[in-house]
Amino acid sequence: MTTLVGTTDLPLPLLRRGKVRDVYAVGDDRLLLVASDRVSAFDVVMRELVPFKGAVLTQITAWWLRQFEDEIPHHMLSRDADEIVQLVPELAPYRRTLAGRTMLCRRTEVYPVECVVRGYISGSAWKEYQATGTLAGERLPAGLLESSRFERPIFSPATKAETGHDENITVATMQERLGMDTTRELERLARRLYERGRDVAAARGIIIADTKFEFGFVDGRVLLIDEVMTPDSSRFWPADQYAPGRSQPSFDKQPLRDWLDAERRAGRWDGNAPPPTLPDEVVAATSARYLDAYARLTGAALDRTRLM
Repeated sequence: MTTLVGTTDLPLPLLRRGKVRDVYAVGDDRLLLVASDRVSAFDVVMRELVPFKGAVLTQITAWWLRQFEDEIPHHMLSRDADEIVQLVPELAPYRRTLAGRTMLCRRTEVYPVECVVRGYISGSAWKEYQATGTLAGERLPAGLLESSRFERPIFSPATKAETGHDENITVATMQERLGMDTTRELERLARRLYERGRDVAAARGIIIADTKFEFGFVDGRVLLIDEVMTPDSSRFWPADQYAPGRSQPSFDKQPLRDWLDAERRAGRWDGNAPPPTLPDEVVAATSARYLDAYARLTGAALDRTRLM
């Protein structure tokens, strides 16, 4: 039976608790990243948990890190619960909680910018474009439709926000914060990783409309860190249903968003916490989307023996 994990309480220093991940310090040079089954929408965390969500996010990230490790080193040391409890013995009583959803990682100095690459215009970029024809204040081509494909992917950095939405910034602003050489290198890496990931996903019938990468620095090297090309950090669209001029179906929490949006329109929810109680069928449909994304992307169903 799969263990559902909402909030963890491990015998390690808790550094932060995000909407999905709990991050713990392991000594001075390692981190433990635990992806819970929490789910949020419209910046509100739901009370209900989504089965397999944390495992899907962790296992997809691990899969991509292995795809990319010839391009850039990464921070993952282990994603295997048995190995992790051997390396950190105080976690042994929590092995079942950790199984499948946990990474032991190198600790890095994190660059405080989300490196977003957009292959299509959607989300916050589309909203700004509709209003002003720009993205982070910079002019975009005229005549774009919602979900239009950019002729060349756009590098669109953003500030990192602990709560709420990240804020789009210009490349010039990023240069002011990190310096020109660092900005150019992170842009180069982000573009290269997006292009590789986009091509891998396209062969599997998935459009990666946009994604965000995070990078850290340790021992004189830039490392790829955190979450990588998951349905939470990217927009995954089914290629066979793509049509510009509208929003696209996606492999993430769309069933949850759709249901909550209907509740708002009906006046049964004001869009703020506390959230309404989710029907079982919405939770099940959301879980199925995540599992489907994993299977399509990796070519195999999620190995649920890792979760035991």
